[in-house]
Amino acid sequence: MLTRKQSLLISAQGIHWSQQRILAAASQFCMLLVTVIILTNIIITLGERRLQEDWATQRYSELQAVGAMISDKVTFQQFRTQMFAKSELLKHYLALPSQENREKLLANWDILVDNIPELLGIALYDPQGQHQFATSNDFGKDNLPAALLGPTRNMGGNEIYTSPLEFTPINGQLEPYMYQFAWLENPNQSVRGYLVAYNSMSTMLRSIKPAYSSKQAPLLMLDTQGLLYAGAQSKPDISRLPETMGGSLKQSYPALWRKMAMSNFGQFHGDVATFVYLKVELTTQYETRREYFLVSYIKNEDIAAKFAQWRNILIGGAILLTLLASIVIFLTHLYRLVQRSREFSIGMTNRLFDSDVGCIIANDSGRVLIANPAASQLLTLPLEDLSDRSLQRILNLDDDQYSEFLHKMNTEQHWHSELNTETTPYTWLKIRVRIEVSIDKKRRYMLVTFEDISELKQSQKEATLNALLNDGPVANVLTDAKGLVVKSNSAFKALLQIEDNEALNVNHLLSEDFSKHWPQIAQQLIIQGSWKGQVFANTSHIEDNCLQATLKGYLDGAGELEYILCSFEHAILKPENRKGSGLVPQRSTIFNHKDDLERYFNNLTQHCKDFSSLLMIDISAEGMLSHMSDMGQLESRQKEVEVHLLRDLPHRYQMSHWQLGKLIVVLPDTDSDQAHYFAIETLNKLNDNGLGEGIHIGIASYQAGQNLEQFIANAEVALKRAKQTGEQNICQAYTRQMT
Repeated sequence: MLTRKQSLLISAQGIHWSQQRILAAASQFCMLLVTVIILTNIIITLGERRLQEDWATQRYSELQAVGAMISDKVTFQQFRTQMFAKSELLKHYLALPSQENREKLLANWDILVDNIPELLGIALYDPQGQHQFATSNDFGKDNLPAALLGPTRNMGGNEIYTSPLEFTPINGQLEPYMYQFAWLENPNQSVRGYLVAYNSMSTMLRSIKPAYSSKQAPLLMLDTQGLLYAGAQSKPDISRLPETMGGSLKQSYPALWRKMAMSNFGQFHGDVATFVYLKVELTTQYETRREYFLVSYIKNEDIAAKFAQWRNILIGGAILLTLLASIVIFLTHLYRLVQRSREFSIGMTNRLFDSDVGCIIANDSGRVLIANPAASQLLTLPLEDLSDRSLQRILNLDDDQYSEFLHKMNTEQHWHSELNTETTPYTWLKIRVRIEVSIDKKRRYMLVTFEDISELKQSQKEATLNALLNDGPVANVLTDAKGLVVKSNSAFKALLQIEDNEALNVNHLLSEDFSKHWPQIAQQLIIQGSWKGQVFANTSHIEDNCLQATLKGYLDGAGELEYILCSFEHAILKPENRKGSGLVPQRSTIFNHKDDLERYFNNLTQHCKDFSSLLMIDISAEGMLSHMSDMGQLESRQKEVEVHLLRDLPHRYQMSHWQLGKLIVVLPDTDSDQAHYFAIETLNKLNDNGLGEGIHIGIASYQAGQNLEQFIANAEVALKRAKQTGEQNICQAYTRQMT
């Protein structure tokens, strides 16, 4: 039974790795790889940073211990200097300054210098600060600072003054040192002299922490100005550190110095190393307050080297995890494919026989094996009558047609046609037949599907009738808002003698003046929905090249112009239009700049100027500009008024923009009475179209010797009067004539 069931499966029911499935698996592999790489890098970075923090914490503790020991040593050195000042040999020499006592004192000092490593030398000065003698020629040559002498000093008695760090050359190298200053006083507190002890800071650091002299744990000592006093290397591990004693960290590594200057201790993670710094005080007395920075660092590559073993372990674990996850992804997709294959084998039959599409399974000889209820309904045959019926009878094929059908199925494996069931109402079916083969390649089946296409046939019939209806003598063309042709009939192509394969634009097929008027026509189509007029075509076979055009606009949901239906018929050119540009309204040019209007006015003959008038029309309704958001509303209203004015504007008159909400119309050869009647007629037409609200007109007549600015100024005066009356809309300058 299992073998028989397996043999009935078609090839579509097997396990197939589709392109979508392969892409899904590949994308999951890529995401897994990217995720593992990112997580591994994050863990390695966090591990190295944690190692840096552990090192920094340990090193900061060491710096605290070193700072405390340095302070203790300086305090001890102060006590030792005080003992030097109170020695019996020194007192004996001061009491009896002979050569023998001097040699005994120097011999004692030499013994002290030889046995104390950080003690560089001892010197004696007289009460005036002049050098007397010292254990070494390297120190004591200069006089003492004047600030430490005389009555202005703040220290004395048993107090010890500790100097800031300084440099002195010893054996060809700069040696950082500090000196301690003791006062030698008489019983009456007068000064007998001064004792100075010189101590080496580098020797002191080496005695405190020998490990700091190695490269693995460097130690730098700087003052509060960033000058280096200890830890200089001829070739430092980090290029930004000073190479010599006295070098400035502020200049070589500004970022590190800014961090140090803002706090007394902390850490700084640089590009190549991590630094730890601590500010220490060598003395606590106010007069001798001395503060210095202790700095240590470790290079990032050293941290990475210490973390290398853990990094290798993490990378190995990530690779193993990636392989295991890849295997899981592959097995998951394979399991889903097997499940989908089983579900498809069961669901295919359900979809086949429970869907709205009619389905029939037949053997390779054309005998129906089984059909679904949808096929029975579409073929108007009982389901029992379809079983064991021949496809030839179902498809209404004669013997020759059926033989051709079988031949095509054997060669091309598929066949399609249309069938009219001739029922009431008529039902058209789309028939598709294809061959399916079982997995064992031993059995073939015909899968026949029926699809109801009655609505499609009805739409095609209506489309044919529409085509026949449009195939009339009237030239019709459908364009978009820019004039590009969307669809046209044969009468339009014959009228303008154009071919189907041309990229058409109505503006290019008609006169240039029509193209200039296209924005105004489009605006009128939006407002009124239609436009009629006479236009000229760019062809010579049409008498007078004159066409009667009827345009109808169709708006989209946003109120914008979407399509325009244009109809063209032969027309006889009106006598009043023969001298014009070929498009009504005759005058469509509106001057946008004052210079254009001034050139037009200056080019008028003197006779035209003497009998000319000027209208200034204010179209802003009351309160329209109370807020800046009304600006767009006023611009839209101005465009509507312009369209209506241009439609009836005589050819000899000229319109111009003056300001937002104001228009100027120049009326050559028109006296004041004619201008007044023209203004009344214009206002009445605007009222008839619902655009007369808030319209005011000022009229001025030309006076001899006036220029354009004076002419306009008179019209503005009349316009102000028209507004001030409150009831009248038209006012004429100087005559006070109102209507």
